[in-house]
Amino acid sequence: MDTPFKVRCQILAEVWVEYRKDEEFTDYIEYCDLGLPLAYLVLEGVVENTPIAEKYINESFDLLLSGLGVEDENFENLDELLDLAEENNS
Repeated sequence: MDTPFKVRCQILAEVWVEYRKDEEFTDYIEYCDLGLPLAYLVLEGVVENTPIAEKYINESFDLLLSGLGVEDENFENLDELLDLAEENNS
Protein backbone atom coordinates (compact mmCIF):
# COMPACT_ATOMS: atom_id res chain seq x y z
CA MET A 1 0.00 0.00 0.00
CA ASP A 2 1.87 3.04 -1.25
CA THR A 3 -0.88 5.66 -1.43
CA PRO A 4 -1.56 7.06 2.06
CA PHE A 5 -4.95 6.26 3.55
CA LYS A 6 -6.12 9.89 3.58
CA VAL A 7 -5.30 10.25 -0.13
CA ARG A 8 -7.12 6.98 -0.81
CA CYS A 9 -10.17 8.52 0.87
CA GLN A 10 -9.80 11.70 -1.19
CA ILE A 11 -9.57 9.74 -4.44
CA LEU A 12 -12.54 7.51 -3.63
CA ALA A 13 -14.63 10.44 -2.44
CA GLU A 14 -13.96 12.22 -5.72
CA VAL A 15 -14.87 9.12 -7.72
CA TRP A 16 -18.10 8.82 -5.75
CA VAL A 17 -19.07 12.47 -6.14
CA GLU A 18 -17.88 13.09 -9.71
CA TYR A 19 -18.29 9.73 -11.45
CA ARG A 20 -21.24 7.97 -9.85
CA LYS A 21 -23.41 8.69 -12.92
CA ASP A 22 -20.66 7.91 -15.44
CA GLU A 23 -21.53 4.75 -17.38
CA GLU A 24 -17.90 3.60 -17.38
CA PHE A 25 -17.96 3.44 -13.58
CA THR A 26 -21.47 2.00 -13.10
CA ASP A 27 -20.45 -1.54 -12.11
CA TYR A 28 -17.66 -0.29 -9.87
CA ILE A 29 -19.90 2.26 -8.12
CA GLU A 30 -22.59 -0.35 -7.54
CA TYR A 31 -20.13 -2.90 -6.17
CA CYS A 32 -18.42 -0.40 -3.88
CA ASP A 33 -21.67 1.02 -2.56
CA LEU A 34 -20.30 1.04 1.00
CA GLY A 35 -16.62 1.84 0.52
CA LEU A 36 -17.05 4.93 -1.64
CA PRO A 37 -19.51 6.89 0.54
CA LEU A 38 -17.64 5.67 3.61
CA ALA A 39 -14.40 7.15 2.26
CA TYR A 40 -16.23 10.45 1.73
CA LEU A 41 -17.68 10.41 5.24
CA VAL A 42 -14.34 9.54 6.86
CA LEU A 43 -12.59 12.24 4.83
CA GLU A 44 -15.16 14.86 5.88
CA GLY A 45 -15.00 13.78 9.53
CA VAL A 46 -18.66 12.80 9.64
CA VAL A 47 -17.75 9.30 10.84
CA GLU A 48 -14.66 8.05 12.60
CA ASN A 49 -12.31 5.70 10.86
CA THR A 50 -12.45 2.18 12.26
CA PRO A 51 -10.64 -1.00 11.22
CA ILE A 52 -13.79 -2.18 9.43
CA ALA A 53 -14.22 1.15 7.63
CA GLU A 54 -10.56 1.06 6.62
CA LYS A 55 -11.03 -2.45 5.24
CA TYR A 56 -13.95 -1.36 3.03
CA ILE A 57 -12.09 1.74 1.86
CA ASN A 58 -8.88 -0.13 1.06
CA GLU A 59 -10.82 -2.83 -0.78
CA SER A 60 -12.62 -0.18 -2.85
CA PHE A 61 -9.33 1.52 -3.66
CA ASP A 62 -7.68 -1.76 -4.67
CA LEU A 63 -10.66 -2.58 -6.90
CA LEU A 64 -10.38 0.83 -8.54
CA LEU A 65 -6.72 0.22 -9.33
CA SER A 66 -7.47 -3.24 -10.64
CA GLY A 67 -10.34 -2.03 -12.78
CA LEU A 68 -8.16 0.69 -14.29
CA GLY A 69 -5.24 -1.70 -14.78
CA VAL A 70 -2.70 0.19 -12.68
CA GLU A 71 -0.46 -0.59 -9.73
CA ASP A 72 -0.41 1.58 -6.63
CA GLU A 73 2.29 4.20 -7.19
CA ASN A 74 1.76 6.51 -4.22
CA PHE A 75 -0.81 8.65 -5.99
CA GLU A 76 -1.41 12.20 -4.87
CA ASN A 77 -4.83 12.62 -6.47
CA LEU A 78 -7.41 11.09 -8.80
CA ASP A 79 -6.13 12.93 -11.89
CA GLU A 80 -2.71 11.35 -11.47
CA LEU A 81 -4.27 7.90 -11.18
CA LEU A 82 -6.51 8.40 -14.21
CA ASP A 83 -3.60 9.78 -16.27
CA LEU A 84 -1.55 6.67 -15.54
CA ALA A 85 -4.50 4.44 -16.43
CA GLU A 86 -4.88 6.27 -19.74
CA GLU A 87 -1.16 5.91 -20.49
CA ASN A 88 -1.24 2.19 -19.72
CA ASN A 89 -4.30 1.60 -21.87
CA SER A 90 -3.10 3.56 -24.92
